[in-house]
Amino acid sequence: MIGLLNLGSLVLGLIAWILPVVNLMRYEKHDHRNWVALSIMSIGACAISLCFQIFYNYHLVKIEDWSALMDTTGAVALVAAVLLIVTIILNTITLIVYRDRTAK
Repeated sequence: MIGLLNLGSLVLGLIAWILPVVNLMRYEKHDHRNWVALSIMSIGACAISLCFQIFYNYHLVKIEDWSALMDTTGAVALVAAVLLIVTIILNTITLIVYRDRTAK
């Protein structure tokens, strides 16, 4: 059951990247009502994804699987940083694009 935390983290991370891309693809259409909600959902998915990784690391500490922690901590930290940075960049681009459109 704990292994589902990694799968959930992966799925939510992908959702965190897909939602701003959907926002940017919908830019040409005249319906601009939901872009804020999708951006908030994207940031929320990123946060929950990172939280799942923290819970999984806590589980490894609790069962004292030190070799798994030593083997995976570097990669998890790198991937978490990439997830956070790309999510922030995509949502910032969405904010910049839609800011001018909704001001009119």
